[in-house]
Amino acid sequence: MIKKTFNKVILRLVFLQVVIITISNFLVSIPLEIIGIKLTWSAFTFPLVVLATDLTIRILGKSVARKTIAITYPFAILTSIAILLYEGSLMSVSLRIGFASATAYAISTLLDVYVFQIIRENYKAWWLAPGISTVFANIIDSYIFFFTAFLNSDDIYMAENWIEIAGSQSLIKIVIGLIFFLPIYGIILNYLVKKFKIK
Repeated sequence: MIKKTFNKVILRLVFLQVVIITISNFLVSIPLEIIGIKLTWSAFTFPLVVLATDLTIRILGKSVARKTIAITYPFAILTSIAILLYEGSLMSVSLRIGFASATAYAISTLLDVYVFQIIRENYKAWWLAPGISTVFANIIDSYIFFFTAFLNSDDIYMAENWIEIAGSQSLIKIVIGLIFFLPIYGIILNYLVKKFKIK
């Protein structure tokens, strides 16, 4: 019974991660410029992945977080490719961006698990581990994704601007993560701690 419940929790976490990644992959193809800063709309959705990962580590432990990431990875590739093909991208472009997206997700979130746990074990402030891991994970994710997806790509605009967009994207994701999602993390954590008497 416990194992069945545990598997249901992991499947729900995987589903949540895949949905966020799929939406972010749809939005990454829509360029946006705010006061001269180049970025894409996915900057506003991807920080949710870090929030979900950090809550998973905090409540269920790092092994559950790692298992969730491992199961999510192949689905993230498939849904990324599917959404890009649906948008009319070429198969070669879809494969490259799908692989880039899932790989950036996997590397950044696995490193996030590691960083989060080290900080959490050494410092008591509830906000420090998710705050630092938000900065760390979003920088890693942005640069891995844009490098893998757009370096020397056929998309001239993205090929020429990927470094600037990755930097802008990182900054916006960090700001959004710290201003909006870190307080949400605190509220959800406080609720779960009280409801389930978690330490």
